[in-house]
Formats: sequence, structure tokens, C-alpha cells
Amino acid sequence: MTAIGVSAQCPLPTAALPDSVAPAVIPPVEHNSRGFIGNIIEYFLTTNKPKPYKDIDFSLIGGPFYSSDTKLGIGLVGAALYHAAKDSLAPVSDLSLKCHVSTSLFSKVSITGNHFFPDDRCRITYGLSLSLLPTYFWGIGYENASDDNHKTKYRNLTFSFGTDVSFRIAPSMFAGPSFDLSYIIASRIKVPEIFGDLPTTTTSVGTGITIQYDTRDVVSEPHKGVNARIVQRFYPSFFGNSSHSFSSTSFFLAGYFPLWKGAVLAARLNGSFTYGDPPWGMMPHLGGSSTMRGYYEGRYRDKCSTDITVELRQSVWRRNGIVVWGGAGNVFPDFKNIRLKQILPNFGLGYRWQFKQRMNVRVDIGFGRGEWGVEFNINEAF
Repeated sequence: MTAIGVSAQCPLPTAALPDSVAPAVIPPVEHNSRGFIGNIIEYFLTTNKPKPYKDIDFSLIGGPFYSSDTKLGIGLVGAALYHAAKDSLAPVSDLSLKCHVSTSLFSKVSITGNHFFPDDRCRITYGLSLSLLPTYFWGIGYENASDDNHKTKYRNLTFSFGTDVSFRIAPSMFAGPSFDLSYIIASRIKVPEIFGDLPTTTTSVGTGITIQYDTRDVVSEPHKGVNARIVQRFYPSFFGNSSHSFSSTSFFLAGYFPLWKGAVLAARLNGSFTYGDPPWGMMPHLGGSSTMRGYYEGRYRDKCSTDITVELRQSVWRRNGIVVWGGAGNVFPDFKNIRLKQILPNFGLGYRWQFKQRMNVRVDIGFGRGEWGVEFNINEAF
């Protein structure tokens, strides 16, 4: 609607219009008659539609979740897709924003993303999170984690930031520097004896190198390809680490294999190993939204961890899909102390809804040894 203000009026000469000239007709303005509910429905119906007229395609969605560590809660996730260059053939960069609150007074805000430079000559992967979680600590090692009487409630405040900058050094091969920062405070500890002499406040700063071989067709929802990555980091005491010095090695190997129509078989082998004197908060652990889903995150922790997962992903109807998975994992102090009887089983199923092109919102129900949980998140677990 246009408003026209007139401060003075002067009579103007008029002339008759020819009969063949009709007066201009202003088309009526179309009003949105869908209403509030209709607008919401229209919003979700179009979140996965390409929007070439937007430099950044951003959408929000929320939903409930439940897990044994956070209890019942609600999450809000946002997803953004964009191109670093105007060339639409360049890899699509993505950013995810996640906010979670729960009845256990758990709260977390995190940002993760992948930024691809034109021609995929450089990649930046990053993650930033701040969380406050009333949780439990069982101590270090499988034996302590298996004993429900050996635990204490405490409040965990964690700030973390990590990034990898990788340059293409060969077809599908990338390498570059890696950086990690973690600040953890454990407070309101009910049974201090379980922590013993472990520090309750730790700062960990590390840097190193990452090497990756990546042939995935799309990073956020691969249908085919291989992703292999090794990250080596060093956390020397002169970096400002809290009276500890250690190093870590992590590897990730995943393959994606198309089967029949709409089906993809995804498999992952994951391992994390620390050496020296890592603080308890930086030790590898199982559980959470991507590794051994359904287990209490951080219950099983030690200096080393490994896990394997095989997942079948099936598109069912339009934007809806389902997944089923099975896997196993373990924590151990070193390779000499791996025990087959300590291997933990894991299985589950999930629902997928295509939030954006090749980017899903997921709800996973995971089951483990004596526990289970429901995860609400965005993007695949791997």
C-alpha cells in the first residue's frame, strides 16, 4: 500500500481521452487469507524448496526430546544453506544452530557448520557450544561405569570450540591445521570421594593436524562415497592447560552405499585415543546424539574408546524416512586391557523428515545395556 501526501493543489488543463484508450486499472492487492495456522503449514511445506533468490536459506523447527541424562525437554534447531560463491555448482555450505532446555534444568546452545570455498579448494569445519547440565559422574573406566552405586550427581558447565581448516592437496584429499579449546567446571558434587583428586575445573587448549579423504556426494546427507579422517592434536602445558599435558588421536571411517530405491546403507568405525595425563573431561566417552545413541553421555569414559555402527536409511514417502541401526562400542585404558566381555551393544530406530534439500531433522530412539534415550537433532548422526 502506497500513501501519497499532497501539500498543494493546482487546477490543470484537461483533455478528452480517445475512445480507444481506457483508464488504467490498478489490480487489487491480494491479501493473505491462510491465517496463522495456514502460514505455519505453508512454512513447513516449503522449507525444503530451493530458494535461489536468497543468499542464505535459513529455517527453524522445534520439537520434544527425551534421554536418560537430560530427561524430557524441548529443542529448537535452525538450519542455513548457502554458497560461498555465486556459482551454484560449488559445494553447499551449511550451518546448524541448536538450542535445548529440559525439565532437569539442562540447557545447551551450539553452532556447527561446514564452510566450503569455491571449487572446494578449502574447507572450514567448526563447532561452538555452551552447556549447563545437572548430570552424573561414575568415575573412570568400564568397571566404575557398570556400578550404579559408584556415581555422584554434579553440575557440569562446559564451553568448547573446535575448528579444522583443510586445504585440498589432491583429488578428494584434504589436510590442514586443527584447533580445540575446552573449559569445564564441575560443581555441586554430592559425593566428592568419587572425584577423588581429579581437578574440578580444567582448561584444555590443543592444536594439531587433520587429514581427510572425502568422496561423499553431499556432506549433510550422503547417499554414496567414503569419508576417512584422522586428527592428531597436542595439548602441551605451556598452552595454558590446567597442570596437565597430553595428546589425542582420533580416526573416523564411514562408507555410504546405495541399495534399492531410496535406501542407503551407512557404516562407521570410530576411535579416540589419549596419551599422557588427560583431564577426565577430555577423555573419550560413549553416548550422546551421534555415538552409541541411547547411552548416558559420559557414563562410559576412559583414555581410549572405539565404536562401530551400521545403519540402514530408507526414504518412505515424500519427505519422510526411517532408519534402523545396530552397533557396539567399548572404553579401555590401553590396548593391552581390551576385554571382549566389556563390549557394549547398541541398536535403535529413527524417523527422518526432510527439513531442507539433503538435510534432515531426526528423532532417534536408541537402546543400550540397561538404558535408552530419545534424541532430537538435525543432520545424520554420521
